[in-house]
Order: sequence, then C-alpha cells, then structure tokens
Amino acid sequence: MDDEEEILNALNRIMRKTDANCIFAGSGQEGLDILTGQAVDIVVSDMKMPEMNGVDFLAQVANLYPETVRLVLTGHADFNFVMDAINSGNIFGYLQKPWQNDELLATLKQASLTRNLQLERMLLRRSLSRFERFNRNRFHGFVGDSPEMQLVYQTIEMVGPANASVFITGSSGTGKEVAAEAIHQCSKRAKRPFIALNCAAIPKDLVESEIFGHLKGAFTGAVQNREGAASKANGGTLFLDELAEMDYALQSKLLRFIQTGTFQRVGSDKAEKVDIRFICATNKDPMQAIADKELREDLFYRLNVVAVDLPDLKDRLWDPVILAEHFLGQYAKQENKALTGFSDDAEKLLFHYCWPGNVRQLQNTINSLVILSAGPVISAQEIARMLKLDQDALKHLIEQPVPYIAQAEKAEAADAQRAQVVAADSINVASSLENAVHTENNTPTTADSPLANAPQLELKPLAEMERDIIQYAISNCDGNVVTAARKLAVSPSTLYRKIQSWEDK
Repeated sequence: MDDEEEILNALNRIMRKTDANCIFAGSGQEGLDILTGQAVDIVVSDMKMPEMNGVDFLAQVANLYPETVRLVLTGHADFNFVMDAINSGNIFGYLQKPWQNDELLATLKQASLTRNLQLERMLLRRSLSRFERFNRNRFHGFVGDSPEMQLVYQTIEMVGPANASVFITGSSGTGKEVAAEAIHQCSKRAKRPFIALNCAAIPKDLVESEIFGHLKGAFTGAVQNREGAASKANGGTLFLDELAEMDYALQSKLLRFIQTGTFQRVGSDKAEKVDIRFICATNKDPMQAIADKELREDLFYRLNVVAVDLPDLKDRLWDPVILAEHFLGQYAKQENKALTGFSDDAEKLLFHYCWPGNVRQLQNTINSLVILSAGPVISAQEIARMLKLDQDALKHLIEQPVPYIAQAEKAEAADAQRAQVVAADSINVASSLENAVHTENNTPTTADSPLANAPQLELKPLAEMERDIIQYAISNCDGNVVTAARKLAVSPSTLYRKIQSWEDK
C-alpha cells in the first residue's frame, strides 16, 4: 500500500514475476476496507501517507488481524520510529527505500514462511485443543481417558446445564456418586447444595424421615424437629443412590414429590415447596428391578429423562493403570512413602485383571500396597498376593500381550490435512519469490542455494532428541507419565526408567 502511483506500479511489475496474488491500495482506509472483505497473509505499507501513516495503519491491522504479517516501507530518517513500532509488536519488519528488487523479494519470501509457520501453529493449537477436549484423563473427580469414559464426560457436559432428571446405572464401585456430583458441578446449580443419600445404607423405616424430615414426636426417638434432604437440597441437587433399595410404598410418595415439588415432613400436614434437581442411581438392571417389584415403573420413567451408564473398569482399556498411578501418587504422598511406579509385569496384571469391585476395589488395593510395599517399584507378585491370585493365574495374566491403542480423532486428521495444504501453498509462494530473486540477479536457482531449502530441523544426538520428545509428551499430558507412555506406544515403566537415568546423571 502506498499513496504514490509510481511506487505501486513499480511493485506491480516486480510481483508479476511471482505467483503471489497481490492487491494494491492507495490509502490506509482503502487497505482496511480490503482486509474487511478478504483474508490477507502479508501487508506492506508505506511509512508516510496522508490522513493515516503506515505505522498507525499497521497498528490497526495488528489489532484487528493479528495473524497477518505486517511490513513497512521506510526511509533512513524514520528508522527509530520504525524500531519502536517493531518493539511494540505492531510490525514484523521493514523495507528500506529505495529498495533492491532481490532484497524486496527475499524479505517477502521470509514473510511468507513466517505466515506459514503462524498458520501451522494455529492449526496445531486448534488440533491440540480439540484433542484435549475429547481425550481427557481428568474430569470432575474421574480419572481415565478410555473412549468409554470420554463418552461419559461428554454426556455429563451436555446434560449438566439442563434441569432434567438423570438416572445413572452401573455396577457397584464404578463411581455413580462421582458422576452425580460431576453433573451438579456442570450445572447452573453448582454453587447450591449437593445432597447425596444412599438408600441402601439407611434403615427402611427411616428413609422417609431422611428425605422429608420430621417433627418432634412424629415417632419414637423423634425428640426434635429435623430437616430432611429435600429441604437441605433446595435450589440444588438431590442424589438418591441405590434407589431400588427404597421401600416400594415410599417410592409412590417420592414420585409425587418429584412431580409437584412439594412434600410433607413426617408428622406434619403442612406442604413445603422446594426447587430441586433429581439424580438417581442403581447398580441393578432397572428393567429387572421393575419386574421384581423393587422399582416402580412410573417412578423410573419419570426419573430416566437422561440416562448415564458407567462402564465396568475391565471395559476401560488402559484406565486401570492410569488409575493405579493416580492412587499410588495420592497414597504415597499421604503415607510419606518413596514409591515411583509399577514393574512391567505389574502393569500387565493391572491391565488384564477383571476388577470385579471396579474402581473402589482398585483404590483399596493400591492403598494397601502403598502401606505394605517396601518399594520403590511395586511388583506383580505384590499385587497378586493382595488379590489372592495363585501363580498360575498370575502367569496367565502377565503373559497376555498388552495392546497399546493409538487413538486419533477425525477432526484432528482433517486439521492436519488442512495444515499440509496451507504449508504447500505457502511453500509454492515462497519458491516463486525465490525464483524471482534469482531472476533479478540473473543466477540460476540450485539446490546449493541458501534460499532453495526450507528451514531444517535442528539435529541433535539421538539421546537428546529422545529426551526432548519424552518431556514434550509428558508436558502435553499434564504430567501424567502413564498417558504419555500410551501416546508414545511404550510401557510406562520404560519412561520411568529413562527419567530415573536422567536424574542419576
């Protein structure tokens, strides 16, 4: 962009020798109008122009289109002013007047490569963000990154902001209360109470009082008025776990409470109204519980607006090892024990064992191991003793191969493909600019030319490059060595040994 037509014509003649698509403007406002209508990779502006000078124009471009590479045409007298603009981030560099054609084209080539790197970084950041969004190993109290748990996380995120009732199913120990609290934390009620009741842990003749409260003298032992879970959860969430264990007759009162939002304390004839979101759960098959007259069918369908089914731990791929590492770190810190991880065979055992008690069993197992193990690495034999496995069962489990599952999202692959297209386009422009440089100098472009090659990867000793890759992987997995190992398709113990070797040097 320049306000002098002669300058624009001269630039036009030079750029005809390239494949770059160039647009010329005679003022800052005209340049801004062009940028409003279409994306522009590189902007070159004269320094001195009427109404709006080049630095002010490029400052607006930096604010509105920060990814656009910005260059200014300047004379010697403007050098200090331009350097201030560079330091402030408004421009990337400058071209001096009068320019040499080869220097102009070389500068534009470098600007094109800079833009290419920016686009690649932007696409990589977007892919990483999307990958992290759909491949999380932590989520509101949950630990694990298996596809089954990713589906649970996404369902919770979607249902959280709604007011609909949720029915959670899953075997004992899979984390139904964790899921209920996660839904509450993802909701608009997150700052209000979350009240949880386990219907199986309360004597059946006291469940009604626990939910609705009672008045003094309502029954033997009611020595004072008592507020129930319904009152405590007002404005928030009430979670009723093991719903099928609730007295069948009481379930009809619960249904009326859910439908009307009103209840009466035991011993009272006064109706109280509350605003509650209901989440219920059972470790039984709801259809079988209905058939066995343990769960009212109308209550189930009233609550089962959204269903969340938690998978058994044995169906969560590498999650048992991720969870074991998590609990190991947690309890080792709690017990002040220097435990660093699991042996290769121990990881195989953790992976292949069926874990009938699910996460709760695994958690208790690791807690016991931390207390009893001398460390620093927990062996398969120690875990087998804790699980009461004989040698034949242990051998069968650790001799099975462990599949390292590489996961790749379609969206990430699409982003990578787009990045390749962008890179190819930018390289074509850069090559065109390079050829134009050699045309101006009347020299052939050869493979020996310093401009003929794209920027090269810095070569280091193999051990250093391996260390860089491992540290990068661990950093991008939020410090989780097990997850990083799975992404790199190696055993976690391999990474632990390498980390230990670095620390010993």
